[in-house]
Amino acid sequence: MGKDKPLIGITIGDTNGIGPEIIIKAVHDKYINAKCTPIIYASSALISKYAKMMDLDQFHFSKIESVDQAKYGKINVVTVWKNELNIDPGTPTRESGEAAFKSIEAAVMDLKEGKLEAVVTAPIDKKNIQSEDFKFPGHTEYLFKQFNAKEGLMILHGDQLTVASVTGHIAISDVAKHITREKIVKSAKSLAKSLKKDFGIEKPKVAILGLNPHASDNGMFGHEENDIIGPAVQVLQESNILAFGPYPPDGFFGTGQFEKFDGVLGMYHDQVLIPFKLMEFETGVNFTSGLQGVRTSPDHGTAFDIAGKNKASAHSISSAINQAIKIAAERKLQSN
Repeated sequence: MGKDKPLIGITIGDTNGIGPEIIIKAVHDKYINAKCTPIIYASSALISKYAKMMDLDQFHFSKIESVDQAKYGKINVVTVWKNELNIDPGTPTRESGEAAFKSIEAAVMDLKEGKLEAVVTAPIDKKNIQSEDFKFPGHTEYLFKQFNAKEGLMILHGDQLTVASVTGHIAISDVAKHITREKIVKSAKSLAKSLKKDFGIEKPKVAILGLNPHASDNGMFGHEENDIIGPAVQVLQESNILAFGPYPPDGFFGTGQFEKFDGVLGMYHDQVLIPFKLMEFETGVNFTSGLQGVRTSPDHGTAFDIAGKNKASAHSISSAINQAIKIAAERKLQSN
C-alpha cells in the first residue's frame, strides 16, 4: 500500500534553526502525505523533542535505520546519529552544524544511489557547518561536487518568477571579473534546458539582464553589456535558444517585463534574488539543476530569531516538497 508515493528525502538543516519545526509541520499536513512518503534524515529523539515542544502529541512516525526499511505512506525518520543531541533553538553551535552535515551526507548518498526520487534540504548555517568534509559556500556547491555536475545551476522558482544568476555566492566586488561570454552562454543554456526538462516548458523564453545601471546606456556606465553580455545573447540566439537582452534590471522588474519570460538570468545573486523574494518569499523554491537527482529547498534561511517558538511558516518547505515531486514526475515522464 502506498508504493506509488515517491520517496522524498528531507534533510534536517541546522538542528537549532527552524528546520525541524517546519519539516514537522510540512509532513504532518495530510496533503503532503497524500502525495509522497517523507524520509527525514535525523534521529527519532530529535524529532520527538521538537514535536513535544510544538505540542504535537499525535505526531507519529516510523523509526528506521535505512531508507530500505521505509514504510510507504507513512512519515519515516532515518537514524543518522545515535548520540543524544543538545538542542538550543536559536543558537548555532558546532554540534548543530555537524548534525546538519551528517543529515545532508546521508540523504545525498541515498539520492546518488537512486534510493530516493528527490531530496529537499532544510536551511543550514553556512558558517557552523564548515569542516574538513564541508568546505563549500552552501548546499548548491556541495551538490555540484558530489554529482560532478558540469552544467549545474541554482534556480529559484515560484508562481510568478523563475530566476538564476551567472555568478553565485561571491562578493559584489568580484562580480564583474567573473562575468564572461562563455559563462553567460553556459548558464543560459543550463537554464533553458532545465525549464524544458524539469518544468515541462517546450520552448522556454529566457531574459538576460545587464550588469550596470540602465544596462550601461550604450557604454556610458561600463562596457560589459556591449563587450560581453550582448555578444553572449547573440551566440545563444544563433544556437536556437530563445534568449533576449540585455535588459536594465530595474525597469525590467518594475514594468512587469518579466511576465513575458519563462526564466530570467541575472549577472549576480542579489540582482535576481531580491525581486524573487519580494514576490515569492512564502512559496519560492530553490532548485539545483544539472544533477542526476532532484534537489529542492525553501528559499529562506535558518531564522534563528524565531527558532523554537513555533512561529515559523512551513509554506516554503511545503512548496519545495511539492516541487520536488513534480520535477521527479516530469523527468520520469520525459524518460519514458
